[in-house]
Amino acid sequence: MISLPRMLARGRKPGDAPSAAAPRTLCIGDREIPVVVRRLRTARRITLRLAHDGSEARISMPEWGRTADALRFAEQRRDWLAAQLARIPAPVQIEPGSTLTYRGETLRIEWCNGAARRPALQPGAIVIGGPRDGIESRLRRWLEAEAMRLAGEDLAHYCARAGQAVPKLALSRALRRWGSCSSRGVIRLNWRLIMAPDFVRRSVVAHEVAHMTHFDHSPAFHAHLTALYEAPVEHANRWLKAEGRGLYHPFG
Repeated sequence: MISLPRMLARGRKPGDAPSAAAPRTLCIGDREIPVVVRRLRTARRITLRLAHDGSEARISMPEWGRTADALRFAEQRRDWLAAQLARIPAPVQIEPGSTLTYRGETLRIEWCNGAARRPALQPGAIVIGGPRDGIESRLRRWLEAEAMRLAGEDLAHYCARAGQAVPKLALSRALRRWGSCSSRGVIRLNWRLIMAPDFVRRSVVAHEVAHMTHFDHSPAFHAHLTALYEAPVEHANRWLKAEGRGLYHPFG
């Protein structure tokens, strides 16, 4: 994400050009990228993000800002967008002979018609049977079940360390958030964390458990998280920043 400091002219003037006159796409290399502009009541500056799959550039801006300013901001950051596009991994096909990542390990997918429909782990491979055309959906269901199982163990562990009752756990398919803790006491974790190394998944669980005590990102929250999590949180954060986008490419 890249943002524009607070230098927008507050409010709109009668003489402002209509925002519809500005282009709503950007040409980045040989690609035409749609630009989506959202006005948010809570926004204090313009921010620019690229969708996880590179399908569009997303601008968030204050309600009182001018669309023309936002589009100009994106236009001036073509190089940044091009660099972000270059970081997006190539699409991964889930099929016999291809690979997927489970708990940070790359596994080869081996299909055998006579094998069990439920995936089974083997050294360096995951073996699956059943109809060939249903491999992707069965692997996804298995990964989601594994995510729930392991995250549940993590949640119980960190709640015990925090002196908290274990809350309800749910899986999320969010496109931008790895986890959340609601005011109703429900923790949601992105199921794709099962593909990340264990220390990354556990850091996200610890983060959300810390929010059960401090529902903010204050110094007290960070101190509590540091006490809960057994390793440097910065290592997990750096991994997600560098590699997290790649977790969205298997399974669409």
